[in-house]
Amino acid sequence: MSIRYTGGILSDTVDGLSTPVTTVEYLVVAGGGGGGYGTGAGGGAGGVLTATGYPVIAGSAITITVGSGGAANYGNGQNSVLSSSSAVITAIGGGAGGQQSASRNGAAGGSGGGAAEYGGAGTAGAGTAGQGNSGGSAYVSGASIASGGGGGAGSVGVTGVVNGPAGSGGTGIASSITGTQTFYGGGGAGSSYAGWPVGLPGAGGGGAAAYNAFASSGFANTGGGGGGTGGGNTSSGAITGGNGGSGIVVIRYPAYLAPATAVGANTYISGPYRVYVWVSSGSITF
Repeated sequence: MSIRYTGGILSDTVDGLSTPVTTVEYLVVAGGGGGGYGTGAGGGAGGVLTATGYPVIAGSAITITVGSGGAANYGNGQNSVLSSSSAVITAIGGGAGGQQSASRNGAAGGSGGGAAEYGGAGTAGAGTAGQGNSGGSAYVSGASIASGGGGGAGSVGVTGVVNGPAGSGGTGIASSITGTQTFYGGGGAGSSYAGWPVGLPGAGGGGAAAYNAFASSGFANTGGGGGGTGGGNTSSGAITGGNGGSGIVVIRYPAYLAPATAVGANTYISGPYRVYVWVSSGSITF
């Protein structure tokens, strides 16, 4: 076997023949759910799927779809998809965080949105098995309202407690597929009412909560859920929860194998791997 550089492009041969790729490793992260307002809960993280052994068919394109984050105030995240004639991998968008305004429960998704006040403590959204977890429950007693955090890829959203703090977002999971360890799929933080402490965002791009202020959006390309916001100024919708963070798709395989033709990807070599990263939709053909 020999590995040589020609004109700055890595070329590889085995007995003078190009070595084909037969399987690849992947990370597929969907968009996170938006956070709620009016004592809103945290949005659930987008589903996270990662594994080795995805089959490659020479000359057949693999299409890549990267899901966008859900809009603040009850928007679900969009799915991310890795699709070919051999296999389809679909990460489910995160569920929106529940909200007192418009009386909405947390939505189901890759990870579920947290629960808010809904004529009492509302219901948290369920997560998708193998992709994420459910949102946290809300604590409601008179004027004491502490919404739940959005579910994360690594743990459930935290439940709000009496007089705060509201629920923190569930933790995401770490991956080093890009060459740098990064957390993906953190849940958004839940908000509170009457000035009680808000929750904390989940590691993995979850958005921060707020009181009488705009909540933070989930981080781009992590699938983090948006933070919720609370307080008297949010009932009109003038102050909103945070948007969900967009997703990402990554493929890698040993660098000594033949390069592929990729559309829309950031391509580089990291250590022993050839890496392809999509933050918007595209394709790859081997």
